Amino acid sequence: MYIILGVIVLVILYAIFVYNGLVRARQMAEEAWSGIDVQLKRRADLIPNLIETVKGYAAHEKGTLEEVVELRNKAQSIPSGDVAARGQAEGLLGAALGRVLALAEAYPDLKANQNFSELQSSLETMESEIQMARRYYNGAARDLNVKVESFPSNLVAGQFGFSKRDYFEITNEADRAVPSVKF
Repeated sequence: MYIILGVIVLVILYAIFVYNGLVRARQMAEEAWSGIDVQLKRRADLIPNLIETVKGYAAHEKGTLEEVVELRNKAQSIPSGDVAARGQAEGLLGAALGRVLALAEAYPDLKANQNFSELQSSLETMESEIQMARRYYNGAARDLNVKVESFPSNLVAGQFGFSKRDYFEITNEADRAVPSVKF
């Protein structure tokens, strides 16, 4: 009788331990996604200033500039929780930003402009921070996904509605190409 009661208590304690681990992993993934979201917002806030600076020098590049603004607005309109769609939209935006930065090669006055140089530097720093935040998020998502799929924690995860997280990644291979920017 005591053995059965002991086994039941151990199973309950184990389920509590697994549940708490799943909650911790889910919170880490949510915190990591929030970090990416903050960095993407900071980048989006820089874009209008960059566009205005470039407009004065490259008026006939209007199509490229409008594309960046359109992609920025599209990326910001995607719900924060839609990781896959946000990754795709941000990949397209990053490629378009690369084309805007490449315009400086064709416009030496733009390349020498102090505002443009500062914005370019800020954008490069931002891209680095986004990359670090993306790695952190993907690691947190991986940890949660392993717990959700591994036996026996998958039994607890299924009972309490824990689900896998999408990774924040670029799905279009063309978006992975680094734009050639020479200064």
